Amino acid sequence: MFIVNSSIRLLAALAVATLCSPAVEARGNPEAGATKAAVCTACHGPNGNSVNPEWPNLAGQSAAYVTEQLTIFRAGHRNNAVMWPMAIALTDEDIADLAAYFARQTPNGLEADAATYKAGEALYRGGDRTRNIPSCSACHGPVGLGATSAAYPALRAQHSVYTVKQLLDYQNEQRYRDVNTGEPTKSRNGHMMATIAKRLTEEDMRNLASYIQGLR
Repeated sequence: MFIVNSSIRLLAALAVATLCSPAVEARGNPEAGATKAAVCTACHGPNGNSVNPEWPNLAGQSAAYVTEQLTIFRAGHRNNAVMWPMAIALTDEDIADLAAYFARQTPNGLEADAATYKAGEALYRGGDRTRNIPSCSACHGPVGLGATSAAYPALRAQHSVYTVKQLLDYQNEQRYRDVNTGEPTKSRNGHMMATIAKRLTEEDMRNLASYIQGLR
């Protein structure tokens, strides 16, 4: 097993700052969010660190991204049988508080698979020009911290199983669909990610997911 050490954390911070316009700061109350997040722990674990690899870690995720996704879930524009019923009752204040809370949490360290780590690193950091695949780091940062103002999510220490599932959903255009009609819906970056995911093989996805899981 392999841990990707973030010795380039300063570089990451500078790169993300360069990629982004001024950050969208959380306006919610993280203390109130901690109380409201109690129900979230059943799936997303204590402090947003999920135990089940099929459910995403939320710890350290940007408030902008959590806000966007909860709003999309609440509107029924991301087809998920678990999250839609949970989000539909949330107020804007609830969403802001939860987003502020999870943004302040620290993700637990996970490990990358040494057998696939190098291939994943090469694609994450350099992309593949022959297939018109951009580097993941261009949007998500060198160590997966994301880009707040553009709502590019943090990826570091995300479960590889979950990451592969999301890439497949993007590839098959299943991630953003109306819960009632099944028709495609729009998101801020959904089309871009679907375009990129269609150029990835399942092996690419597994390699990337393994590397991302080990990012710090």
